Amino acid sequence: QVQLVESGGGLGQTGGSLKLSCTASGDVDSGANMRYWRQFPDKQREMVARITKEGWTNYAESVTGRFTFSRDNAKMTVTLEMNALKLEDTGIYYCNYLTSGRSYWGPGTQVTVSS
Repeated sequence: QVQLVESGGGLGQTGGSLKLSCTASGDVDSGANMRYWRQFPDKQREMVARITKEGWTNYAESVTGRFTFSRDNAKMTVTLEMNALKLEDTGIYYCNYLTSGRSYWGPGTQVTVSS
């Protein structure tokens, strides 16, 4: 089993910044890809970013140029830096770990952006 512990998020302002972090522990595969998904208030979901063990990243078009995803393989921790926040960034953000066809999810972290 893999456990994902999330931290960060909270309340931000438009144009401001917030940070999310996620640490994986337990039976961790060092080759696992990690992702952040977000669920909007209307329950629609979007993959925000993903990162490979080598550090290669992909971003949703909605966050490209504003968010930065990084990882520390030694600590098995990923960090999502969210800059130039917009109101539409509001949602619940979930850390996701995927390996060998198994997917694990963090509990979710609220991000609320206000003007």
